[in-house]
Amino acid sequence: MTLNEISRQSLLRRGFALEYATLGWNVVGIAMLAVAAISARSVALAGFGLDSLIEIGASTVVIWELSGVGEDRQKRALRLIGGAFVLLALYLIVQSGVVLAAGYHPHHSTLGIVWTAVTAVLMFALAFGKARTGVALDNPVLKTEGRVTLIDGILAAAVLLGLVLNAVLGWWWADPLAGLVVVFYAVREAKEIFSGHH
Repeated sequence: MTLNEISRQSLLRRGFALEYATLGWNVVGIAMLAVAAISARSVALAGFGLDSLIEIGASTVVIWELSGVGEDRQKRALRLIGGAFVLLALYLIVQSGVVLAAGYHPHHSTLGIVWTAVTAVLMFALAFGKARTGVALDNPVLKTEGRVTLIDGILAAAVLLGLVLNAVLGWWWADPLAGLVVVFYAVREAKEIFSGHH
């Protein structure tokens, strides 16, 4: 085995580790967010749990793609991740629209604040690792899924900001408005994937 092949194997192991870490965190996150959402009657936290399902799907696609080779496999994986971006954008539009239209006031959630704060930091770190590893491997699927993870981190930060502003100032409308900002980014990424610019 050449030095180049050893380096590639090491990078592949790192890529798998990053994806399994993302997968594990989001599986636990669904349970944690369900508890926090029910106790606080928070639509934003429930919606963020749905976002975790999308991230689980995207990570599963990358694990599948890293396990094989071929341009067709990469194209199919990219389309699946593009679909995840579309689902994320739709979820954000519906969730934010419903919360704003209903004027729904969630209760304070310490668990939600702690979980989204840790999730934001972890997702930003994982997104950075995926971007670097994807570039080193010249793997567009890993790089693109890193953007899904980045959006997950941005969304966690937006939900966190909304939860804090609701708890401190009573600004119940802050988190759905912050979530709408992410819609633009998600739609742009999906458009790039489906137009073949990635």
